[in-house]
Amino acid sequence: MSATPTLRFEAVAVHIDGREVLRGVDLDVRPGEIVALAGRNGAGKTTLFRVASRVLSPERGAVWVDGRRIDTLSRRELAARIAVVPQDTNIPFPFRACEVVLMGRSPHLGAFGFESAADIECAREAMEQMEIAELADRSMLELSGGERQLVLVARALAQQPRVLLLDEPTAHLDLRHRTAVLERVKDFVRDGRSALVVSHDLSLVAHICDRLALLAAGELLACGPPAQVLTPENLRATFDIEAEVLQGPDGVPLIIPRTAGRRIQPAPPVR
Repeated sequence: MSATPTLRFEAVAVHIDGREVLRGVDLDVRPGEIVALAGRNGAGKTTLFRVASRVLSPERGAVWVDGRRIDTLSRRELAARIAVVPQDTNIPFPFRACEVVLMGRSPHLGAFGFESAADIECAREAMEQMEIAELADRSMLELSGGERQLVLVARALAQQPRVLLLDEPTAHLDLRHRTAVLERVKDFVRDGRSALVVSHDLSLVAHICDRLALLAAGELLACGPPAQVLTPENLRATFDIEAEVLQGPDGVPLIIPRTAGRRIQPAPPVR
């Protein structure tokens, strides 16, 4: 496996409206790895994604993809390497779902900008992967929030990037589709690509991520395997909550917030 991180944040600092949102964040995402990013609302998670996709420029630090600084890449080169699934699924125009997925092929189009049969096939395969082929001819304005989210994930897969950035990709989805999306992310990284996933559902992403990074007040508080990072102390420092951390049957941590005045008793072991 290559020693060069697929994605690297190096001492990234950002101010917005006079407030320091990111304070020198250092984070690597390695080939074949899924890193989950978690923190309170306003901790800087979405800002970090905006820096990686060059929507925002850091005041200090840099972002690297495959060993190249992103500020040295053209927009097309960057889009061929990084695909973003945003938290906001609002698309105000009546594009058909298949047209939105096909937009993911834009970085790979030739000089005349026409999609080839291979591009169309790539988009079709991405929709099949997400089990939304039946939505192909429906307007985005007719779809539910969850269906639109699945279309955007399919668009990112059709883009065939080196890195997937997913900002709350399961927020609008039922449990079945949450699991399906995360399984597709696992499939995506198997050939040496990488994914950075923002999620508030820590117990769910802990099942698929290799490492979990906790962001608090713009700083990286902890990063490592979920079983090491998800401790009551780290949860208190990151989210200002008291919680029990139990070990699930498969060894993955389960987080149960503690209700006021009551302590949750761990269930007896299954025999």
